[in-house]
Order: sequence, then structure tokens, then C-alpha cells
Amino acid sequence: MKDGRTAGFNDLVLPHWDVLVRVAGRLAPPGSRDDVLQDALALAWRRRASYDPARGSARAWLLVITAEQARRHWRRRRVWHPLADEFSVAPPDSAVRADVEAAISGLPRRQRLAVQLRYYADLEVDDIAAVMRCSPGTVKSTLHDARGALRSRLGEDYR
Repeated sequence: MKDGRTAGFNDLVLPHWDVLVRVAGRLAPPGSRDDVLQDALALAWRRRASYDPARGSARAWLLVITAEQARRHWRRRRVWHPLADEFSVAPPDSAVRADVEAAISGLPRRQRLAVQLRYYADLEVDDIAAVMRCSPGTVKSTLHDARGALRSRLGEDYR
């Protein structure tokens, strides 16, 4: 039987579940997506009383928790960030995807994170800003710079 606290927490999380899964899948170490989600939900449950809608959306609050848990999982593996140069998700049978992934891996860490969150996790600028803990304008500028760098790395064939 569900109590009011559980039902309220479910109502807080369920509308954002798909995006949390995408973000965890993209930022977590290979094979750790479900562990990251479990840890993020456990932490959100423990901190649910501290969530204040006046300070930001539930989506942004949950995204920050999920991204932080992904970082913790990488640190446990002694890798600082999920978008480190050693990290690759390109399937070996896709030459185009491999070229794009290689170009992305050559970006500075902050640009890689913004690109991953925008184009792979399909987050909006405000949500990316929450995860990156910066302003939406900084996200837009970072994405602009990243797209310019990717255009120069990939050349005319990828426009």
C-alpha cells in the first residue's frame, strides 16, 4: 500500500523519468546506468524535504542529482568525468558515428558535456544549465563554440 509520501514522490519523478534515463545512460560509466538511476532516486528520496519549487523545477533538481551520481560513479572508477577522452560510445560498425564521436571527444570537457546533454540526452538549455550549474547564456555560448569546433573538425561532408 502506498502512503502519501510515496505517491507524492512518484508524482515528482515520473513526469521526468524518460529524460533521467537518457541523461544517466549518456553520462554514466558503461553498464552503470541503472545503478546511477537507483542512487539518484535514493538520494532524491532522502532529500525530498529539501526540494523547493520556488528555487527551480523538479526536472532540474532531479537532473542535477542524476548528473552528480554519474560523476560519482566515474570517480569510483578513478576517471574524473563521464566525457573523458577514454570514453567512447560509438558502435564500431558506424563510420559516420565514429567520426562524430571522435570529433566530440576532442572538444574541451565543458563543451563535450553540453553537446552530450543537448544532442544525445535531448535536454533543453535551461535543464543543461541546471546540470552544468551555469546560466542559460553560458550554455548557449558553449554550444555555439562547440558547434563551430565540430564544423571545423568534421569538414563540409558533415554539415
